[in-house]
Amino acid sequence: MATETIIQGAILALTFITFWAIKYLSQRGLTKFRNKHRATLQTQRQLIQASRLLARARTTPKKSQSQSLAKTALSEADDVISISPEDAAGHIVRALALDLLGHHTSALKSFDTALTYPRLKSLSMGERADALVKRAEMKLAVNRRRRIDSAIEDLEEAVRLAAGTDTARLFRLLGECYEFKGLNEKAHWAFNEALKVQPSSATARDRT
Repeated sequence: MATETIIQGAILALTFITFWAIKYLSQRGLTKFRNKHRATLQTQRQLIQASRLLARARTTPKKSQSQSLAKTALSEADDVISISPEDAAGHIVRALALDLLGHHTSALKSFDTALTYPRLKSLSMGERADALVKRAEMKLAVNRRRRIDSAIEDLEEAVRLAAGTDTARLFRLLGECYEFKGLNEKAHWAFNEALKVQPSSATARDRT
């Protein structure tokens, strides 16, 4: 009789512990999901805000106001990175803001961070291609002669990724890089590809 009582008590205790554990873990999982969801919504809002600020900064003729907007965008991007450091978008926006502020070397470092694993996985192929093109442009602006080979690597990788959203721009830039290196046949091919995508472009020229 005593043995049965002990067994029944143990079963009740085990049932209670199991019920409590399931409830506790479920609550923790729900709380974690809610917190992650809130963080995602917050970062999305801040990324949108930062992008709008950058767009305004680029179109504002007054330099002091443009710089102020870019600094605010940079602050928003830093907040996003602090919340979601593995999301490439925050690092890309940070790079664009730094570039607008004239901090080109720091901007390149932010692009390098965005385009390395595990952050790279958060980008679609088109987004990755666009980021590679922009990084190539920055490399050429900082030091064309020293960074030309690295820029070509970025642009060729962008071509392999289906070129993103502005294919004509990509091929024009690649053609200019090939031309700078004296690779005339490759330059001719790249400019022709730009013409195929955007025949009316005044800057996409047929080079022979």
